[in-house]
Amino acid sequence: MTLYKVDQPETLIRRKQVLIVDDHPVTRHGMRTLINADGRYEVCGEVDSAPKALEAMGRLSPDVAIVDVALKSTNGIELTRGLRAQSTRTEVIVVSMHDENVYAERALRAGAMGYLMKQEASETMIEALNCVLAGKVYLSPAMKDKLLRRYVSQRAERSSTPIDKITDREMEVLELLGEGFGTREIANRLKLSVKTIDSYREHLKAKLSLPTSGDLMRYAVQRMRDDSNEPAVMARPATERVET
Repeated sequence: MTLYKVDQPETLIRRKQVLIVDDHPVTRHGMRTLINADGRYEVCGEVDSAPKALEAMGRLSPDVAIVDVALKSTNGIELTRGLRAQSTRTEVIVVSMHDENVYAERALRAGAMGYLMKQEASETMIEALNCVLAGKVYLSPAMKDKLLRRYVSQRAERSSTPIDKITDREMEVLELLGEGFGTREIANRLKLSVKTIDSYREHLKAKLSLPTSGDLMRYAVQRMRDDSNEPAVMARPATERVET
């Protein structure tokens, strides 16, 4: 374990303290040189294992811990959980040679605020430090886009309603039912067969979880009222309306 005593004049702005957790001495040296070259950050310690990292956290209370995924004693994802459990004030950036598509999301779920590839660290390390200490998540643009698209897709699935499952043609049939038209009339208006309209009605009942044709008619009429904000008066008498 290598710890560094930091003496800074009180008149100077305190440099943010960084702990490096990596079991490759050459990699640690490169990171330390890069970070210390920036006047805003200073490496306060280097360790090569998870137990030493947890011990150093207690001694140093760093602002950021940079953690390699592949450690000899344990993996960096598990260590990230341990570091976050020990101190919520220390942000964690996970670095790895492994594909971010495999580990980035796992790192975030474990409590990390950033993930970067080692081969890009020399260009992006300071940017990542700035980002996480500003309270933001740091990921590559490609990974951000992937996670955002997944979030939007999952949100759309969660917020979908039965009416969202209806096709455009089924919606036409539903609206015409709500206006009071019967199966044959709808078939004539849409230039389709009666059998096809019957099929659409069955699809609508299934998608809307409506047991009977009467339930479908009532749903269609109510939907028309809701859309138009009109009182419950049908423009046409519904003599043929309940069809099976």
